[in-house]
Amino acid sequence: MARLIDEQPDLALIENRVPSVGHLFRDRVAATPDADAFLYPDGDAWPTLSWAQAGERAYALAAGLVELGVQPEERVALSCSTRIEWVLVDLAVMCAGAATTTIYPTTLSQDVAFIITDSGSRVVVAEDDEQVAKVLEHRAELGAVLKIVVIDGSGDGGDIITLAELEELGRRRLESEPGVVDARIDALTPEHLATIIYTSGTTGRPKGVRLPHSAWTYEGAGVDAVHLLGPDDLQYLWLPLAHVFGKCLLVLPLQMGFPTAVDGRVDQIVANLAVVRPTFMGAAPRIFEKAYGRITTMMADEGGVKQKLFTWASGVGQEVAEIRASGGEPAGLLKAKHAVADKLVLSKIRERFGGRIRFFISGSAALNHDIARWFDAMGLTIIEGYGLTESSAASIVNRPRPGVNKIGTVGWPLPGTEVRIADDGELLMRGPGVMTGYHQNDEATAEALQDGWLATGDIAEIDEDGYVRITDRKKDLFKTSGGKYVAPSRIESLFKGICPYASQLIVEGDGRNFVSALITLDHDAITAWAAKNGMAGDSYAQIVTSSAAREMVQRHVDQLNQQLARHEQVKQFHILDHDLSIEDGDLTPSMKLKRRAVTAKYKDELDAFYTG
Repeated sequence: MARLIDEQPDLALIENRVPSVGHLFRDRVAATPDADAFLYPDGDAWPTLSWAQAGERAYALAAGLVELGVQPEERVALSCSTRIEWVLVDLAVMCAGAATTTIYPTTLSQDVAFIITDSGSRVVVAEDDEQVAKVLEHRAELGAVLKIVVIDGSGDGGDIITLAELEELGRRRLESEPGVVDARIDALTPEHLATIIYTSGTTGRPKGVRLPHSAWTYEGAGVDAVHLLGPDDLQYLWLPLAHVFGKCLLVLPLQMGFPTAVDGRVDQIVANLAVVRPTFMGAAPRIFEKAYGRITTMMADEGGVKQKLFTWASGVGQEVAEIRASGGEPAGLLKAKHAVADKLVLSKIRERFGGRIRFFISGSAALNHDIARWFDAMGLTIIEGYGLTESSAASIVNRPRPGVNKIGTVGWPLPGTEVRIADDGELLMRGPGVMTGYHQNDEATAEALQDGWLATGDIAEIDEDGYVRITDRKKDLFKTSGGKYVAPSRIESLFKGICPYASQLIVEGDGRNFVSALITLDHDAITAWAAKNGMAGDSYAQIVTSSAAREMVQRHVDQLNQQLARHEQVKQFHILDHDLSIEDGDLTPSMKLKRRAVTAKYKDELDAFYTG
């Protein structure tokens, strides 16, 4: 592994890690009580909680759960968006020795009932009256639930209490029994259940993944061991905390002590980055795709000198990025040109993201290589990582060092995680982060775990330096009539780097030597395009279904096909008159395509390719 010469992981951090997340949090509070732990929005302000303040609130909530009758390893369900209260409740559950069950706030009521019932949750913490209503709709089925706790809302004097009331219950319990929470933490072992996270349901009904405390302490210690982050960092966290990626990013500051700004409002990310000025952020590829599309189309629309300057500076940045990727540094004329390009253009792009970003982490789906290279040219490194709910998220990750981060791969396994490729190309994984099994689903567990190895469901390659490259989902591959396989995600990712107006490309085949696609266009990018093409004021549906939009998309599809083998080329496509969304069940909350659900929903449009 030539590129790992400067990599000296601190394995003692992994070998000597604490028994539980509760221990990790308690130790962090004791080590740096006055340091900032969390920032959160309150109007236009960003108040902070120190580690001591976070500890005080989490302990009170934990004692409140104990007072309600929650026993060790019993589940507490959280149905809430990403916000500071989610963080505090989750920490409280860990300190009470219980286990968190996560529910996305977009989940339908029948699925909410299934998750609560299947997990055996004893308490449900709901964000607002809308989430409470989902629980009450199926209240008769939820016999194990002791209480519903509402964050933004009022109690009813019976089954429903407020978060403030839960906290007050806990404070009274701590007054009478000061050591109650510490006793729960002391009793925790690495094998105790910490979370049940339900899979996003891209291929069917969600399965509850059982992750013990040892999996999460390994995530914190494993990332710390490779020196990825440190106490001087500042994280911006917007990802759904119900998702394994978000949960992982919540454990890391407990290990390393850096502060985290918490705000789950996706539409506020860019504005918040300029205010918070973080040093790193985790995100799904869609966030980077939108930013790339918005900036490049805006520059194209400017035209003239501004566009030429942007194009020149981007080219200079790309030259420098390529030299640094090979382990060198620019010199001579290129160094001088880069200084000018950076002052006039590149630094201004970085300022849009706060001006202090050391790197972004991209996960949950494949990131287009050209978009990654564009960010690199701007001086904004994106490192890709890989993991599953079943492996506690961060299993494999690149390192954000020039000459080490290899674009197009997801990097190397964290120390302690092993990977290998099965005979059919599937990536297999084992290590401390892997689940103990699916909750109440022995059949699925036996299928996924064999001799300690987790079958990931992803097709992958491992190169001579040990980098892992994910090529597609095993279940998504389809074979043409000529016997050749087509990998949809590769084609879809390529298109997003070619067409700055693209939101989604869903590639399909019917077993013949024929590839078709559904396409959706990004609302902001295509609206700006329309204003420059005589359609200002037209609705989104009018714009995307116009002949001009189709001709524009066709040109980009032609460019895509030039990069594909003949059997992979998109022969026909249909532009939907609306974009895909989380709310309509097309995307998971982490913005991953629900391929099966989408192809079923648009069956008529897909069938028309072959019948019409």
